[in-house]
Order: sequence, then structure tokens, then C-alpha cells
Amino acid sequence: MVDAIEALGLAVLVFVNSAAAALLTRFFRVRLQTQWGSLAYIATAVPVVLLLSTLVLGSVLGPDLGSAAAVVGVAIVLPFSLGVAFDYFWMPAPEEVDLPDRTGGGNVRRDS
Repeated sequence: MVDAIEALGLAVLVFVNSAAAALLTRFFRVRLQTQWGSLAYIATAVPVVLLLSTLVLGSVLGPDLGSAAAVVGVAIVLPFSLGVAFDYFWMPAPEEVDLPDRTGGGNVRRDS
């Protein structure tokens, strides 16, 4: 039977991995100019980061899920799909966000 501490650790692991997937998805969508480029980086780089965070956090927080397939499904695939879905369906597209013009120099005071 799963202890409450192990269930809480698994919830923290899934939450951290979901947040990382959402942030990395947003980063690649904003920084890369082509849609295929961002999709390629999202499909390759994000699972590697999730694997590394699962190895680090899972050794401290995660319970024994019984099999490697369960770990991959719960700690990598589920957060990956949640994070990507969060960015694509809930956040506005990068093209729709208005950014301030930064060519004016900002609040820099120039003395003559």
C-alpha cells in the first residue's frame, strides 16, 4: 500500500515535470522561428529534461511504482502531455502577445 508521503512525493514529481514541460514548450515556441523546429525540439529535448528530473527527484521523492513502464508513463509521458497541452491550449500563441518596443532605451537617463 502506498504511504501518504510517497503519494505526495509522486504528486510533486508530476507537478514539477509538468511545469518544466510547459515552460520548455513555451521557450521553444517563442525562440524558434519555424513551427517544425519548435516541434522537433519539444519532441526531443523536453523528454530528456523530464528523464533527468525524474532520475534526480525520483530518487528522493518518488515511490516504487513497480515497473519501468509505470515510471515512464506516470513521471514522463503524463507530465509531458499535460505541459504541452497546457501551453498549446491554455496559453495564447506567441504571435498574439504584444511586447513593448525596446528600441527607445528604456529608463536610461542620459546627461549631456
